[in-house]
This record gives sequence, C-alpha cells and structure tokens, in this order.
Amino acid sequence: MIEFTLNGKTVKTDDDPSTPLLWVVRDTFKLKGSKFGCGAGLCGACTMHVNGEAVRTCILPVSAVAGKEITTIEGLGTPDDMHPLQVAWTEISVPQCGYCQSGQIMSAAAMLAKNPSPSEAEIDAAMAGNICRCGCYPRIKQAIVNTAKGELAYNAANGAGEKSA
Repeated sequence: MIEFTLNGKTVKTDDDPSTPLLWVVRDTFKLKGSKFGCGAGLCGACTMHVNGEAVRTCILPVSAVAGKEITTIEGLGTPDDMHPLQVAWTEISVPQCGYCQSGQIMSAAAMLAKNPSPSEAEIDAAMAGNICRCGCYPRIKQAIVNTAKGELAYNAANGAGEKSA
C-alpha cells in the first residue's frame, strides 16, 4: 500500500508500485486533467507537482511518491477559485486544442512559486520541456508574464467572472 497526499487529501493505493503516477492519478483517482503525451517524459503533458516541483509523471513510478505531496491541475485551482495562471490563460485565450495546457500551467506555476519575477530567458528555460503542437508559445509566455506582473483584468480570488475594482 502506497500512501501520499493528492491535492491536499491523504490517499492510498494498492496499484503496482511500478505503475506511473500519471496512470494512478487518472485511473485510480479519476482525475483526468493531466494528459498522456509521449510516455517518455519529453513533452510535459503529464506534468504535476511533487512536493512543489514540476515532474513528468508518465515515467515516475507511484512508489517514488510515497509520503509526498502531489498537486494536479485540479488541485491548482477550480472554476470558482482559479489560480492566477488559469485566469491569465483564459483572459488571452492561450490554447487552441488545449491538450498540453495542464502541463504548461503546472510547469509555469512551479516556476513562479520559486521565482515570482522571472526574466524572459528564465521563462523560456523553465518552459523548454513543454511541447505545444499548436504553437501557442507566444500566448503561453504572455500569460506567464501577465501573471508575474499581476496584470490580470480579473481577480482570481473573486472568481473568473467578476471584474476586480
């Protein structure tokens, strides 16, 4: 039995210890926001936070997260209480297909938690491992910059639909 914290709640699984965390989260705990992309940890679609670090979970065995804190896109924010990055993503319509976006947001959130005022070069370096087949990179970067600068038209604490004063 492997125990860890998932989005603030202690959970246990008896899945095979070698099963990738992505599949345990998606199949056992039914959280479908994190996606399977490449299966080799190269595209970033499966990115979650493990103790606050952005980690590719398609190659991370669930046994490696025993006793750790895991945050998925579902734990980052909700439609009623969105994370500032989610607000920024919505405001400038970042995604086209949206498949990679949870991984993009999770990588950006981990970076901003450590470095709330990144340079453009630091953003590029932190996001380099996330692939967007639609080519939304300029909008992704702009959403990160807007979040870092606090340039959001909506206040995430008030919900996405209410303008801040």
